[in-house]
Amino acid sequence: YYGVADKVFKYDTIPDEPPSDNTKVTLAPIVLNMTHRNFVEIIFENHETAIQSYHLSGYSFFAVGMDIGKWSPEKRMNYNLLDAVSRHTIQVFPNSWSAILLTFDNCGMWNLRSEIWDRHYLGQQLYASVISPNRSLKDEYNLPEGVLTCGIVQGMPRPPPFSS
Repeated sequence: YYGVADKVFKYDTIPDEPPSDNTKVTLAPIVLNMTHRNFVEIIFENHETAIQSYHLSGYSFFAVGMDIGKWSPEKRMNYNLLDAVSRHTIQVFPNSWSAILLTFDNCGMWNLRSEIWDRHYLGQQLYASVISPNRSLKDEYNLPEGVLTCGIVQGMPRPPPFSS
């Protein structure tokens, strides 16, 4: 809305694949810049001995696959693309993986997080930023009248309303 995101966070600061050397830790919000209406595959891997659960706010996704072991591109051959279940939360069993498919068609800033509270609290989460290429009410609502603002946008002029 305000065009000041670059003063609060940087987009796409993590790679698609985990680094081989993960000794350098940076404390910063993780925000992925998603293209509006793009179709996306997300793979969750659990290398631990306890079940993990993840929730994506603002979206339903299709749980298309899960299996024991490490995920590889060949696993796509066994995805359920005919009658996959629509969900908001996915479980990843110990030493297993789960795959989801979704379309980022809901504009806004959306949280993908662990549903295990201590992991969520300690930062096992990221954000997906989906910006509409057109300022249109078909894709996103106007900022509500009387909305409270804070931080660097407090006191800034309101953004112009979207057209229909």
